[in-house]
Amino acid sequence: MPQINKPRTHSDVPGNGSSLSRLRVALTVFFALDGFVFAGWVVRIPAIKAQTGATASALGLALLGVSAGAVITMTLTGRLCRRYGNHQVTVVCAVLLSLSVALPPLTHSALALGLVLLLFGAAYGGINVAFNSAAVELVAALRRPIMPSFHAAFSLGGMVGAGLGGLVAGVLSPTRHLLLLTLVGLLVTAAAGPTLLRHEPPAPPERELPAEGAPRRLDARTRGLVIVFGLIAGCTAYGEGALADWGALHLEQDLHASAGAAAAGYSCFALAMTVGRLSGTTLLERLGRTPTVVAGGTTAAAGMLLGSLAPSLWAALLGYAITGIGLANLFPVAVERAGALAGPSGVATASTLGYGGMLLGPPAIGFMADWFTLPTALTSVAVLAAAAALVGALVGAAARRAAGG
Repeated sequence: MPQINKPRTHSDVPGNGSSLSRLRVALTVFFALDGFVFAGWVVRIPAIKAQTGATASALGLALLGVSAGAVITMTLTGRLCRRYGNHQVTVVCAVLLSLSVALPPLTHSALALGLVLLLFGAAYGGINVAFNSAAVELVAALRRPIMPSFHAAFSLGGMVGAGLGGLVAGVLSPTRHLLLLTLVGLLVTAAAGPTLLRHEPPAPPERELPAEGAPRRLDARTRGLVIVFGLIAGCTAYGEGALADWGALHLEQDLHASAGAAAAGYSCFALAMTVGRLSGTTLLERLGRTPTVVAGGTTAAAGMLLGSLAPSLWAALLGYAITGIGLANLFPVAVERAGALAGPSGVATASTLGYGGMLLGPPAIGFMADWFTLPTALTSVAVLAAAAALVGALVGAAARRAAGG
């Protein structure tokens, strides 16, 4: 397999350790900003649903605008990154994300909401591809498994964004709240963006020479394993997207929670996921990848059954937290294993499938909520988490053999 993690000397990477540390801090800030802005939007979905008068299925179609915009952008962002650079695309997408989050409260129909969410989704998909690509390069340059820390920053940003959203939900209108998110996003981008723009990124893994005798083309089994890991990422990210877009509405609509308490649901989920990802490296070192995936998927399945079917608010909040702990490291592990098997192309495939699950899940929940009920629809998160655990157990040994370990 290609040696994507070949040791480097200081002459192999641009700048020095201090330069790479500054890049790591700047990328961490953008991961956190992405989670903060996204969470600020999702906690106001119930209010915007009421403002537009949309049914659950109409809201699901409108939310599909986020998915469509993101998928279209994800197919183009790789080319933009190769032409202009990961850092430049990250900064531009951060500006677009900050500006577009202010648009949903200005709409008064599901159709108009869906159209503005196309732009929001395009910015969201673009920044995720760009800063994940930059993070992959930095992980290879530093030779340390720090990818979970970036995703922890996203979760931390989501927790803070949801928490603040809950505090201001009863005080500020969605229009004023999301406009404040725009201002915060632009200020943070102005502060952290110059670091990315000034520093040349580390040499990406594809510039590495393959090891002596390493295969230059992937066999069918390896390609299949990459897709499987992408599906694991998609199954787990489906749960994150579902809780982001529908978790607060479930608490408010089905358990009669206040707007602030409903917003706290995603905050509990994001806090638990942050804690899980901050401890992810230690967990992986002690348990290994396959046991981590199996345990995480099983835990998430149990937590989401509790979160979706519990008759009380506090039990549902506990279920959300358990789900966050369970899902925390499944996505990073799946992407990392795909990269170990197939290099950057494996990372790209798994990331696209993973974010596809996050973005396509909420519209699916909306349709199932209309066909059945919202609590029943949310149990699909538990089903897919259990499926991820099962698939992870089945392919773990095969993946280690294909990776040469």
